[in-house]
Amino acid sequence: MKAFVNLRNIFILMLAVFLAAGLCACASGEGDSDLQNPDEPDLSRFLVCIEDDPDTVDFQCTSIHYTVALNAFNRLVEMEESPDETIKIVPSLAKSVEVSDNSRVYTFHLQEGVTFSNGSPLTSSDVCYTLTRLLTHPHSANKDIAEPILGAEKLERGETDSLEGFQLIDDLNFSITLTEPFAPFLACLAMPGGSILDKETTEKAGDLFGTDPENTVGTGPFVLWKWEPHKGMLLKANETCWQGRPALDGLDLRFLTESEDVSTLFEEGILDILDLDELGNSAEYYYHGDIYQDRLYQVQQIGITYIALNESIAPLNDVRVRKALQLGLNRQTLLGAVYSNRGVLENGIFPHGLYGCNPNLPEIPYDPEEAKELLAEAGYPEGFDLTVSVKASSTQWEMTLLNLSVSMWEQIGIRAKIEILDESEFMQLRKSGSLACYTATWIADYDDPDNFIFTFFGNRENTINRSLCYPREEIMERVRKARTISDPDARIQEYHDLEQTIIQDDAAWIPLFSRLRYYVISDRVEGFCAAWNGSVKNKYPTFSLKDE
Repeated sequence: MKAFVNLRNIFILMLAVFLAAGLCACASGEGDSDLQNPDEPDLSRFLVCIEDDPDTVDFQCTSIHYTVALNAFNRLVEMEESPDETIKIVPSLAKSVEVSDNSRVYTFHLQEGVTFSNGSPLTSSDVCYTLTRLLTHPHSANKDIAEPILGAEKLERGETDSLEGFQLIDDLNFSITLTEPFAPFLACLAMPGGSILDKETTEKAGDLFGTDPENTVGTGPFVLWKWEPHKGMLLKANETCWQGRPALDGLDLRFLTESEDVSTLFEEGILDILDLDELGNSAEYYYHGDIYQDRLYQVQQIGITYIALNESIAPLNDVRVRKALQLGLNRQTLLGAVYSNRGVLENGIFPHGLYGCNPNLPEIPYDPEEAKELLAEAGYPEGFDLTVSVKASSTQWEMTLLNLSVSMWEQIGIRAKIEILDESEFMQLRKSGSLACYTATWIADYDDPDNFIFTFFGNRENTINRSLCYPREEIMERVRKARTISDPDARIQEYHDLEQTIIQDDAAWIPLFSRLRYYVISDRVEGFCAAWNGSVKNKYPTFSLKDE
């Protein structure tokens, strides 16, 4: 045990040295590190985690890097899992919300006495600024949160400088009017991109918001303190948080990608949370070894892994070809070979655990003989060539999945080759609707079918952006109208019918599976808790560390 403590102290000293060596994003902006100040928190009391290396933590301008948003900011409402395992929308910065009979007007009442970490009070004007910035920022990646609000289109187009649907009542009360009923509106406001900004600080910061800690100010339980790109960032406890000080002194987030480095940190007692999704095949040691079973946690991830098929590219524009590709994959074998059956097969769009999931969808079978017949009917008795694209940064598991899929398709005559692209080229081609085929996983941002079906099939822009290029405008119009259905049962039934049409009849993509996610924690961690969607990142405030 003594060696364990010494090793941790050595590593902490090393971290302090590199943070002191002139961080380009140091809160002090000077060469001397705040870590040398004895009044600052003790880094040994920080939870140590692995994090992606972000270019920005401006949650309005990213669709990936949300850890700072979830820990240094709050939203008007949050999504939480109830004891009965259902997902509920609960109060946060808004202590209560009233919805009009026509489901268009939402009246919000803010908590009293909430301040940002710089001491500025939270007011209704900050909320108005947040929504306005979402719609007008040139790099906004989360406009869809605010787009249902009356007047959003005019604001986006620059025809006005105010959001018509936002009505300021006083400093703590306001109303939002929607263009038409939108059932998931509150759920959307609970997304990380809906985190509330301090108007004065953020306006003054300009481009520094999201890149400079001193200018990235929220109301949440932690404060972004120090950040060295490509190495790590530190968040310290917000001592004046309106929710109360978190149990942790802070978060020590390391930017590491090599699974060997990550597992070494954990084995050395430095890393506190080990996400087994980061480890590839070496994760089997933790799944099955006796040492960690009492610290191994299983969480249902509300997301779906799928294979995209581009209907604008021949021969994928023929439904018989797309169905052959579906039937040519033994999806249970893929789940077993790649993830040791740690998951469940999916047959549509809405994964298990999501509100509105239809567990009674017919199973898509593995039937290579029927697949060959469909290819012959479509005019491809000898098969065809297919390019499957993948990012160079893809995990070992993703590569294994694709290699196995390609070998299965070879059995029905499809000659698929894997094309490896760097991430920027992959994203550029995908967003232009140019990729023929690729695999991806979509994890829920909010607990509603709209988060899945509208994202991929809600309009022409969305379906091109995902290189699906789904052509049926009448079906996409139904997806859009489903958002306005106020009766919950009628809305879910419509989603079930649309799911059947899009995936089972039109074979617009190949659903694979949803997965269980596993974490191993160090023996000094208490209060482990995963969020409703399977992540732990917005649950860090519930964690604590045992006294050493």
